[in-house]
Amino acid sequence: MVGREAVAIQFSGRSSSVNDSRLAAPEVDLQEPGDGLVTPESFSEIPWPKVSVVIPALNEARNLPHVFSKLPPALHEVIIVDGHSVDDTVAAARRLRPDVRIIKQSRSGKGNALACGFAAATGDIIAMVDADGSADPGEIPAFVEALMDGADYAKGTRFAAGGGSSDITRLRKAGNWVLSGMVNVLCGTRYSDLCYGYNAFWRRHVPVFGLDAESPAPADGTRLWGDGFEVETLINIRAAQAGLTVKEVASYEHSRIHGVSNLNAVSDGWRVLRTILVERFHSAKKRSEHASAAGLPDRQSARELVSRSQ
Repeated sequence: MVGREAVAIQFSGRSSSVNDSRLAAPEVDLQEPGDGLVTPESFSEIPWPKVSVVIPALNEARNLPHVFSKLPPALHEVIIVDGHSVDDTVAAARRLRPDVRIIKQSRSGKGNALACGFAAATGDIIAMVDADGSADPGEIPAFVEALMDGADYAKGTRFAAGGGSSDITRLRKAGNWVLSGMVNVLCGTRYSDLCYGYNAFWRRHVPVFGLDAESPAPADGTRLWGDGFEVETLINIRAAQAGLTVKEVASYEHSRIHGVSNLNAVSDGWRVLRTILVERFHSAKKRSEHASAAGLPDRQSARELVSRSQ
């Protein structure tokens, strides 16, 4: 099956054992596009769940034609979360796909955009796709297959056989390796690519992530916790701490097609480091206290809350 060929690693966030091998760099070179990746061309070959694709977009009008052309057919819905673009992003999306849903994000930042998209999605599965062309929407079936094979959360990785990147620098690769190793030690995970934002999950697990789509922006101009690029690290850690079953799916990252990336290796690295420490020690403690108040076991509290809400 596709998922079994594309999935690199399967593990549960409930694992608590730690060993030094988790800090070892992956023994995989970055691949060329398409090496080792096998995905079905459509969702019509076998019964698929309803898939919602959430695409945060800020001034991405020139990139949307490429992104939309790669989307698999028979998707349940495509949601563009517009970050108050000043270009033709919204009009271009509607022109390319008349059935697209346009959501205006409530505050600013990628994290807030994802929170708004997750809240609006109605499918069984949600796939997160960037609007700059770096993530290949044609890989979505591999993520869906991983979920159908038993995962709660399908996590993209550039560092498994069949994955790779034409965009990552040596500095970012080294930083990602260090940060991934830190999370693996602190959280008992086996992530090979902490800082990659191409993921998919069952929509019923959205409450686990604890993202806020409704609160107003702070009056002092700052952002709420998780509203920025740190959201990907935050989601990965919360998925693990909630005990969700995670499968890593090999993915190839392409260079942005048009425009300039807002990523900064140093400042964003520090932000991710802060997110790791806060989520591991401060936020986890708060969630444990809330779980105890509700009479739930610490390790599975978030997952049980989700099940009870269904």
